[in-house]
Amino acid sequence: MEPVNDSHILVVDDDQEIRELTCNHLKKRDYRVSSATNAKEARGIIQDSAIDLVVLDVMMPGEDGLSLCRHIIETSEIPVILLTALSGETDRVVGLELGADDYICKPFSIQELNSRIKAVLRRANALPKIRQSTVGRNLAFDRWVLDANLRELTDKNGVVVALSSTESALLVAFLEHPRHILNRDQLLDLTQGRFAKAFDRTIDNQVSRLRHKVEMDPKDPKLIVTEWGGGYRLAVDVTKV
Repeated sequence: MEPVNDSHILVVDDDQEIRELTCNHLKKRDYRVSSATNAKEARGIIQDSAIDLVVLDVMMPGEDGLSLCRHIIETSEIPVILLTALSGETDRVVGLELGADDYICKPFSIQELNSRIKAVLRRANALPKIRQSTVGRNLAFDRWVLDANLRELTDKNGVVVALSSTESALLVAFLEHPRHILNRDQLLDLTQGRFAKAFDRTIDNQVSRLRHKVEMDPKDPKLIVTEWGGGYRLAVDVTKV
């Protein structure tokens, strides 16, 4: 579905010229816009307002954009687009690893930013809403308990199974959306960010490897089931423990 243009966007940048130019452009596109000059102001706005997307500068005095990005990703479902310097490859890599949805290099065209915003909002609106963050929680399903921080599965007999980072991210995606059908693009978005190649078939291999660790019979899966033509679905309920 197309994003509705009354989405509320927060622009965080200590550069007044860039901040005002960006805000004025987005307002002309009928977005609701708030702005902040630093992370402290941004945190207050996020707490008090229903923000749909954050455009966030990485290089800011005081708390930098990467630290704020981490806070947003860990405490909300708000998508983040990072503004980075052309030479800031490390910042871009770290930002994507934190879970940022996209990035754009300064200097940038306002038309490119608008296209990125529309694309990220479209993807965010297409994903089922996460019920609650799994950060700091253990999640139980079927005979398993997942410790997402340690990337360990423990069965009802106390046997521990280690997961790779990819397997853990994939399992968390299913546990955050129990009984929802997730197609390949959505699973790639949830586990690898917005830069995974379209129609990447590696997600099928990752699901297969995960099934070998959680299913009684991986050839006849009962937990992570295939929805033909649609994707995959976790077919059991999930509880916090």
